[in-house]
Amino acid sequence: MTAIRQEWLAATEFIDHQHPAVREFIAARVGAGDTAKEMALTLYYAVRDDIRYDPYASSMQREAMRASTTVEKGASYCVPKALLYCACLRALGIPARPGFADVRNHLSTEKLTRLMGTDVFAWHGYVSLLLDGKWVKATPAFNFSMCHRFGVLPLDFDGEHDALMHPYNSANQRHMEYVKQRGEFDDLPYEELRADMFRLYPKLVAISEGQAGDFDHESVLRPA
Repeated sequence: MTAIRQEWLAATEFIDHQHPAVREFIAARVGAGDTAKEMALTLYYAVRDDIRYDPYASSMQREAMRASTTVEKGASYCVPKALLYCACLRALGIPARPGFADVRNHLSTEKLTRLMGTDVFAWHGYVSLLLDGKWVKATPAFNFSMCHRFGVLPLDFDGEHDALMHPYNSANQRHMEYVKQRGEFDDLPYEELRADMFRLYPKLVAISEGQAGDFDHESVLRPA
């Protein structure tokens, strides 16, 4: 049986599950009689679909990374969305850790590809959680409406199997490819993430700080 470490349940600077905004987000979606698994699944879909995915919301300000900020804004990219899901789980006594990997994204938009200068997304965020004595991974990044527009299969989670990004989209085109695992942590390794984002994607970070971009209405760039 896995010994539960307090660090997997703790509130931190970025996984700030004691914040009223996070508590209200949880309370509006789960009931007192729900099991741990039921709550974990409900909140997975709440973070996935109620918080809109927006890669232009990738501000590197410390406050922008906090789970409470993500709730208040209602939109963010994969890392803060993962931190929010982690906060929701910990608030309910479900051990959880944010995890990170570098992925190659084969489906993007012309503007996003130009700003990034690559199809490799470093520090893609997911969550590792302990349910029924077993660690499973969940990725609440891409909301349902965005998946529909891109022709990507929505990533479902059953609490028993890993929910990692699909390698192919609904048209059998390459979608996501995991190229490097960075590990799982008790809190966001903020300084390392920030340094890599400024080094690898300076144009994307600049536009994110300016709150510019309209990812929902950009044309999808598909492979030939």
